[in-house]
Amino acid sequence: MSYTSALAQPHPGHPADIAPAPASPPVLPVPSRKGRSAPIWIAGLLIVLLVALVAYLLTFLGTVASLLGMLLALVPLVGVLLAVRIADRWEPEPRSLVILAVAWGAIAAVAISLAVDLGITLVIGGDGSAARDVFSSVVQAPIVEEAAKGLGVFLIFALARRAFDGPVDGIVYGALVGAGFAFTENILYFATSLIEGGVAETTVTFFVRGILSPFAHVMFTAVTGYALGRAARRGASASAAMPAWLAGMAGAAVLHAVWNGSAVFADFFALYVTLQVPLFVLFIIGVVLLRREEARLTRTRLGEYAAAGWFSAGEVDMLATSAGRRRALAWARTLPGDRTATMKAFITDATALAAARERALSGRDPHASEDERVFLTRAVAARAALFGR
Repeated sequence: MSYTSALAQPHPGHPADIAPAPASPPVLPVPSRKGRSAPIWIAGLLIVLLVALVAYLLTFLGTVASLLGMLLALVPLVGVLLAVRIADRWEPEPRSLVILAVAWGAIAAVAISLAVDLGITLVIGGDGSAARDVFSSVVQAPIVEEAAKGLGVFLIFALARRAFDGPVDGIVYGALVGAGFAFTENILYFATSLIEGGVAETTVTFFVRGILSPFAHVMFTAVTGYALGRAARRGASASAAMPAWLAGMAGAAVLHAVWNGSAVFADFFALYVTLQVPLFVLFIIGVVLLRREEARLTRTRLGEYAAAGWFSAGEVDMLATSAGRRRALAWARTLPGDRTATMKAFITDATALAAARERALSGRDPHASEDERVFLTRAVAARAALFGR
């Protein structure tokens, strides 16, 4: 047999068959949702309470006033949620729990507060006297409302324990519950002002509640969350964390009482400048310091993986500092195809890896070791896609 060229002749060997190229990238392991999400019965409960709450608003305030109140209440809510998102940017909480926290504050906590207030009025009466108004504003409201909001934070702690790692998480969940509560409470205040005093009174109410104090409820309930976060960092169980929870709610109620009392016993605007603004500044400073502690823990835990050869020291610096993350994302945008999404995945999975290792070391999460394996696999895959190794 003749061939057109030497290259056209068949080879005598028997190479291995070439497997077809994969149609899609390999499937990465997904961390278990167990302990990171709320049971379905809470969603059912919230839906039932939402129907009752909407019926209450429409019955006592009317459709027009309720809708206008809701539109005005959305303004401070958006600002607060953006601020909480910045505070939660280091290790973002699961989206389902974020929604649950806001929903609990906006629906369940308000419904519980209204029901308890009605019960107290039926028991001790409501004669409209100055003493009764003072009691309602400075004693009753802070205790009832902070207990209703604090219950939501505790439920998240108890039912989604693996997503509640420390003080920053607690502050975020508490802030979200407080933001939801303030949203619905603002609807009530804005709608009532519109009905009773028209545009002029509504403007004043919006200025005081929506501009001067959008973070009031956020700060109050964040105290409860912080106390539970400290308990979480110690590895406390739900029952063991109850004293911290009660202490946190007591602190939140005191701050709430001082806030309400400033409008009853003193010049609100003078006390706002001399007391409330400094408290808010201290709150911001505290969050910043706690964020730095989270970054330190991330660096320490990832450093242990670097010592074992999984990451380089430079990569740990990149993953465990805000400046390093910004530079990494800017660099990823310059790579072919813009690998920003891959870099974000690398940062997210590496941070989750550090948090899982911290839980494993504390011994409070029996599933933490499995989480370590999952997030290490995901982080290494993202690293390979970025750096080719």
